[in-house]
Amino acid sequence: MATMVMESIGRVFISLQQIRQVPRLLTEAAPSMPGTVTDSEVPAYFRERYISTGYRPLEQSWRYYFLSTFQRHNETINVWTHLLAFLLLLVKLRQLADTADFVNDPHSWPLLILVISSLTYSAFSVAAHLLGGKSELCHYLFYFLDYVGVAQYQYGSAVVHFYYAVDEAMHRNIQGIFMPAATILSCLSCLGCCYGKYCSHTSPRWVRKVCQVVPSALAYMWDSSPVARRIFLWSSDDPTVVYHLGQVAFFLSCALFFTFPLLERCLPGRCDFVGQSHQVFHVLLSCCTFCQIHACYLDYVNRRRLYLRLHDSGDAALFVGLYVLVLVGCALITAFMLRKVKKVLDFKMKSK
Repeated sequence: MATMVMESIGRVFISLQQIRQVPRLLTEAAPSMPGTVTDSEVPAYFRERYISTGYRPLEQSWRYYFLSTFQRHNETINVWTHLLAFLLLLVKLRQLADTADFVNDPHSWPLLILVISSLTYSAFSVAAHLLGGKSELCHYLFYFLDYVGVAQYQYGSAVVHFYYAVDEAMHRNIQGIFMPAATILSCLSCLGCCYGKYCSHTSPRWVRKVCQVVPSALAYMWDSSPVARRIFLWSSDDPTVVYHLGQVAFFLSCALFFTFPLLERCLPGRCDFVGQSHQVFHVLLSCCTFCQIHACYLDYVNRRRLYLRLHDSGDAALFVGLYVLVLVGCALITAFMLRKVKKVLDFKMKSK
């Protein structure tokens, strides 16, 4: 028995050793991949405060940036945190599909919107951190897509909170305005984030933060108001509230780390690879998302009698339509802002 245990431990150890060799093997397979550079070797718009090394050089091949998934640089952890979250969300979607009829039950569609919007924001975040360092135009393009992901996830949060978490009294007061307002606030959040990125290198840093944080904060407060009321009226026979409370706690924590680079400021130059506040933000946001999905699934199962009384099957189809409207609106905002970016870049090229 002891021999079998030791052999199993040995196989696990060998497997871990092989996994640790993956970055070295990839480097040997692609010896032409350049190393990272310091902040003084990249343009100012690529630099992050208190991060001095680990930047990837610009204008490399697409192959280089995709392979840099396995390279040690200052975006590696940001890529992997949301890449792993994306994969786990796919597993979660598969599990939910075993119990929720996403095809024939319209009342499950808000839950499906939440999961799809979560997958989308995770994928767009991975693309931004992985490919946004190729050029200035790519930097704006992929981060604008990242903001589209954030905005449509805000809508996904609004629809499940209104559909499953709302109580009857609140629904009676806000049913005609909640989802249209959530749609508008999601688009405004995308516009604010894109504009903040656009003017971030010509305006003070606080302008960017205000443009990004204020619209997103307003959207979050509105979208989460049914959950806030649910927590305020918490009763012992409603165990789902624990998960709603968890998603709120995780979100407020990640908002803190998104707004303030606490770790880098306390340890300048020591968080170039791991320990950045944005990395913590990614992890906390993923935890928030999984808490939220689980809470809304429990509401979908346990509060069916209530939401069947509050919502017609046509409401779910309407909210799907509004989700498509959010995507179209955010796409138009992104195209408009990208056009402004191209004009600036063309002017800079002509001025050289």
